[in-house]
Amino acid sequence: MFRHLLVPTDGSELSQLAVDQAVQMASEIGAMVTFFHVQPSFYGRPDVALYGEGLVLDPLLSEQFNKANADYAESVLEQAKAKASSKGVLANGATSVNAVIYEAILEAASENNCDLIFMASHGRRGLAGLVLGSETQRVLTHADLPVLVYPGRGQD
Repeated sequence: MFRHLLVPTDGSELSQLAVDQAVQMASEIGAMVTFFHVQPSFYGRPDVALYGEGLVLDPLLSEQFNKANADYAESVLEQAKAKASSKGVLANGATSVNAVIYEAILEAASENNCDLIFMASHGRRGLAGLVLGSETQRVLTHADLPVLVYPGRGQD
């Protein structure tokens, strides 16, 4: 049985519903939870250059962006941990800055010795799924541990 769940959360309504369901599951099976939030990288993907010589940005702008993202991550994780605590579930929070969300999720699962990733999906199909992409799909295709997907169809 699963003992340690990784629950990626971005603070969205759908993500909050997945947090609720993960906490309920963890409570029922006696598992602990690590909530995880990926902060976007101000500079984007490290393997994709926007300009040949690199992009020069105001350091103050970058600092403000990073602080706002860190504050938001802390808020999202504290809310999730409070939900877990209210159900008697042992939980912690983790965050990282990464432009490649699915890679950050997989790294967090490994670093925290999780045995299940519990995450939401909008359930986009067809062109919307292709254009918008799916972090859940990327996690599913690259994970070497089980992934439980909370469907979001009908939630938007």
